[in-house]
Amino acid sequence: MKLHFYKYQGAGNDFILVDNRNSVINHNDPSLISFICDRRFGIGGDGMMFLQKKEGFDFEMVYYNSDGQPSSMCGNGGRCIVAFAHDLGVIKQETNFLAVDGPHHATITANNNWVSLQMIDVKEVKSDGDATVLNTGSPHYVLPTEKLKEKNVYEEGRAIRYNDTYKKEGININFVEDLGDHYFVRTYERGVEDETFACGTGVTAVALAMAKRKNQTGTLSTPIKVLGGDLNIRFDYDGTLFSNIFLEGPAKFVFEGDIEI
Repeated sequence: MKLHFYKYQGAGNDFILVDNRNSVINHNDPSLISFICDRRFGIGGDGMMFLQKKEGFDFEMVYYNSDGQPSSMCGNGGRCIVAFAHDLGVIKQETNFLAVDGPHHATITANNNWVSLQMIDVKEVKSDGDATVLNTGSPHYVLPTEKLKEKNVYEEGRAIRYNDTYKKEGININFVEDLGDHYFVRTYERGVEDETFACGTGVTAVALAMAKRKNQTGTLSTPIKVLGGDLNIRFDYDGTLFSNIFLEGPAKFVFEGDIEI
């Protein structure tokens, strides 16, 4: 059969999206997902999402990593599926949808290119040596560094992701350089098992981790630059709980087509 798909990207994090409101495809097939996400033999993407009906919500977001396995929350994927839902006419300028980590609220600007996605509250923040470990919908390891442009993120990130502490469950590795008026972040993502151009839950984790390290409290806004562009995270922090967390950035349609499956 032919599968109609749409391609979106958010700061270089690219995804294949399918309108599955009529349950046209059974997506519980890791080999099919990994084939479609393959950049040489399929369409190519960091992940694949299915927009589905869900009672009590505008839609449900079902997300798979490019290895074909179900994933924890994907922030940039969440922003892209909001833009997709808007383009399909499912939503207007705001939405409440369900993802794997629970309900999410989001808004999209009138010119349809900037999405603000509310993330889950975060309370538990741990240390692992010089790194900070926390879960922003997905587990993240945040390590401050210098000369990030020159770092081999694939090798160093993979070494941490597969060390004895994290290899069983996996974790996303974020390297962050403080450049004064913004942070520069590069991320090795589990499931993709490579560096990606952006990671939404990753930059969210970086913003929270750095606020905690610097003892910053109140209502904060944190601009972050990634390989694929610019993102912003705004949140409230009272010294114990991170709340009202919003991941903000571009979400853009790239192309659509059909693939034989």
